Amino acid sequence: MPTTAGPVRGRRTGEVTVFAGIPYAAPPFGPRRLRPPQPPEPWSGVRDAFAYGPAAPQPGYLPAMAALLGDAKEQGEDCLNLNVWTPAPGRTGGRLPVMVWIHGGAFRNGAGSLPAYDGARLAADGVVCVTLNYRLGAEGFLLLPDGTANLGLLDQIAALEWVRDNIAGFGGDPDNVTVFGQSAGAIGITALMAMPGARGLFRRAITQSGAGHHTHPEDIARRVTERLAELVGAEPTREGLAAVPPERLIAADSALGREIAQAEDPTLWGESAGGGTTVLPVVDGATLPQRPVDAIAGGAGRDIDLLTGTTTDEFRLFLVPLGIAPRITDEVLHGLLAGLGLDPAEARAVYAAAYPGATPGDLFSAAMTDHAYRIPALRVAEARAAHGAETFVYEFAWPSPAVDGALGACHLADVGFVFGTLSDPLLGPDAPRDLSDRMREAWISFARTGRPGFGKALPPWPAYGTRRSVLRLGAGEPAVHDDPGSATRTLWEDLRLPRRPRSRD
Repeated sequence: MPTTAGPVRGRRTGEVTVFAGIPYAAPPFGPRRLRPPQPPEPWSGVRDAFAYGPAAPQPGYLPAMAALLGDAKEQGEDCLNLNVWTPAPGRTGGRLPVMVWIHGGAFRNGAGSLPAYDGARLAADGVVCVTLNYRLGAEGFLLLPDGTANLGLLDQIAALEWVRDNIAGFGGDPDNVTVFGQSAGAIGITALMAMPGARGLFRRAITQSGAGHHTHPEDIARRVTERLAELVGAEPTREGLAAVPPERLIAADSALGREIAQAEDPTLWGESAGGGTTVLPVVDGATLPQRPVDAIAGGAGRDIDLLTGTTTDEFRLFLVPLGIAPRITDEVLHGLLAGLGLDPAEARAVYAAAYPGATPGDLFSAAMTDHAYRIPALRVAEARAAHGAETFVYEFAWPSPAVDGALGACHLADVGFVFGTLSDPLLGPDAPRDLSDRMREAWISFARTGRPGFGKALPPWPAYGTRRSVLRLGAGEPAVHDDPGSATRTLWEDLRLPRRPRSRD
């Protein structure tokens, strides 16, 4: 199969051919470290694309989380690579819809080669599926005075440019590209919708458990860079940090996460308060001109079709495996709710009514699910509706059986169903295949037409508007609900809003 850097040879398995580990950019280390991605070196002869390429250097998860999520295996400098699954390489004239997956992992972990992201089932159902790696942690998301911000997002743009230039040969339509991703991947996709450099590279987007709020303004991004530099004893510049071995930067980033988690003044760290993330996309005014939710409220991306949603119990993944939930008392809950900007007494009463018999830890998980995931997704849908742009919103409600069922429908529980990879540890041995079939059909229909087709799989699914329609999946038969969780949603009416543009008067 020809590509712009040289021909590649894939491996056929059943109905699908996979091309693994294709470089879409040069290794971002050595003289290219902490710089924007550069084209890969061309090769002569046919390159075997039989094995996944290295993942970006990363710390991995704590053991309790790694057992559920899985760590990236091989890591290395030649990490800007991608994988393609196609049912018809070179045989369709470039007519199949293309789905490009951007992985999550808090911008510090993950890889396009994780078993849950195997694209074979999606390809067998009639799309060309692409997964990719991008730079993580300090390598990908620092604000450097002598460098370029958002290198990890620029990597994603470089991969999408590779898709534009090469995917027709693999059977895909470069004019019908859907980017889809989860968590940090979904946050990155929402940022791409607001980035000038990504315009025209994709037609549709699916964002799972991530939206447009999680970015750093320049002051917080500088604070992150300066503290990381202090921890490694380097100048907070591209030149200074490029001289630090990657493993030392990774260790410093982990240490910074612990510091942020223990900070007396969490406002110093913005959307990273709590330590679940350190680096985030940076609103630098150049690569990313505005916070994505604000740009979308101003009309950015209204020509891009969007499907977005969250899981019912997102935050339980971060509280239950680490044993945090039982340590949250009523007193702690009161302080945490106040820290989110809610009236603690009112919020506790409303969440307790919505979740009868819930512990303080359960109530905090529900509030954080709304703060970090559900409300940001709804704000994007609301902002787009104001511009006449349709957004289809879902809630994934199937409870994971892992950890004796204590996780509920937690963060990441939906991903294996989309890919049809039902051996994920979060899903247990008896994950319902019919739910996976329904979700794949809806996701593929959206990628093909811009609408999550109904067919036999789903009821009519209206776009989000004045009725606030949401399709709930995984709790019995799929059903559309108007304004589900309205009581808890209204608690946030004056919070997590897009910022209004400043008057020029």
